[in-house]
Amino acid sequence: MKKLLKTINSNSEKGGAREGRSIKERFRTAGTKHGTYSVGITVLVIAVVIIANLIVGQFPEAFRSIDVSSTGIYDISDTSVELLEGLDREIDMKVLAVKDETDERITTFLNKYAALSDRITVEWIDPVLHPSALTEYDTTENTIVVSCEETGKTTTVSFGDILVMDEYSYYYYGTTSYTEFDGEGQLTSAINYVANDVEKTIYQTTGHGESQLSATITDLMEKNNYNLSELNLLMTTEMPEDCDLLLMYAPTADLSEEETQMLTDYLSGGGKVMILLGDTNATELPNLEGILEEYGITAADGYIADPERAYQGNYYYIFPELSVSGDLAEGISSQMVLLTNTHGMNLTDPARDTISTTPFMTSSDQAYAVTENSQEQGTYTLGAVAEETVGGEESEDTESTESGTEDTEDADSEETDSEDSEGGSEESAQSRLTVISAGSLISQEITDTFPQLENTQLFMNAVTANFEGVQNLSIEAKSLSVEYNTVQHGGLFSLLMIFGIPAAILISGFVVWFRRRKA
Repeated sequence: MKKLLKTINSNSEKGGAREGRSIKERFRTAGTKHGTYSVGITVLVIAVVIIANLIVGQFPEAFRSIDVSSTGIYDISDTSVELLEGLDREIDMKVLAVKDETDERITTFLNKYAALSDRITVEWIDPVLHPSALTEYDTTENTIVVSCEETGKTTTVSFGDILVMDEYSYYYYGTTSYTEFDGEGQLTSAINYVANDVEKTIYQTTGHGESQLSATITDLMEKNNYNLSELNLLMTTEMPEDCDLLLMYAPTADLSEEETQMLTDYLSGGGKVMILLGDTNATELPNLEGILEEYGITAADGYIADPERAYQGNYYYIFPELSVSGDLAEGISSQMVLLTNTHGMNLTDPARDTISTTPFMTSSDQAYAVTENSQEQGTYTLGAVAEETVGGEESEDTESTESGTEDTEDADSEETDSEDSEGGSEESAQSRLTVISAGSLISQEITDTFPQLENTQLFMNAVTANFEGVQNLSIEAKSLSVEYNTVQHGGLFSLLMIFGIPAAILISGFVVWFRRRKA
């Protein structure tokens, strides 16, 4: 019996030893080692991700949002960046809204925008908890109050101006959707307004069948803080003193003799005039044509067709060649501007040597001026600027003549007159006449259909170039319409994408499985 117990104990000890050695041997196998290595790597990766999230979470919210959308609503243009970097005055933004209930697109963009300048302070005020704030700032809920204490100027930006609602869907279907996001345009315009003391007034002529400026253009002018008013030259005897630019958009009737004289006097006194010719023959506007000829610009007969720079084979829809510099070149990158049914112009010698006329928009040398009876090939000017320094030299000549008449022998008087003439030359002004041969440059059919083109940018640059120390800060809203990545009439390409690639993946997978099965 004792021998039996010893035998059992001995076998138990041997079995335990073998089991212990078996467990150790199992952990020493290649599979166990690979498994342990995989678990370790997984734990390490998880730890790295957690630590990285904790670190990134400490960054400002403005830098944590990356815009990968096709509309790019969070992208901020160089124009706004330059404005914000050059701010030398403190800007205060009071956001009268419940932050948690505000559309995330607005809060995200506001954070990214304000982070570009340490001169901007953003404060959220809950109008529910502080209803007196609406009375204090004389505004409504969901509004951003932008102010500058140094200039004493204040303006407001409504959330409805940033996120533009689709009114058609709202009123007819009862659904709320948004068509545009205008955060950058509205905020940049507001900051430019409160931070600067400069305001410009533009008068648009009426009474000659002029076209109306589209909502897109008037909105851009408002963003640049231009005051736009109408002016009928027949109802006044002189130009308004606050007129910084006289705009004539696509007139179909000619100027009267009195209007022609008033416009000529305005230019000779250093005025700024911008004319966009309409879809009419220049011979029907002899008085207006006479003003242009004085500054070295004459109209070409017929319409311009340009086979070399045509839009999809339509020779009368052309992309002119741009030669812009300075203020005219601001923000121009693609050099793509579309004009339709345009007349051409030729540059000639102006009436005075003091006038310099320069083209900034032309056709190619393969263009034709087409009439019912002829086609004349050549390069035609489609946009030009004529400048003249007035006042200084004329004042100097007049004063020197008067001094010679009064006392030709008094040297002291001559020195005094010379000093006076130098002072007069300092008061000289620069007149500027901008002529664009096609009002279609800013027609709504083009600017709204082809927002990627630079028609509005070129026009606003041409307007801004008339003002010293003013930058074009008008930024268009960004569309929120969904862009689908679809291929229409793809043919063989669509068959390849739908059937070819999936079939290749399945076949390669089957080949790999079959080889492993045989092995």
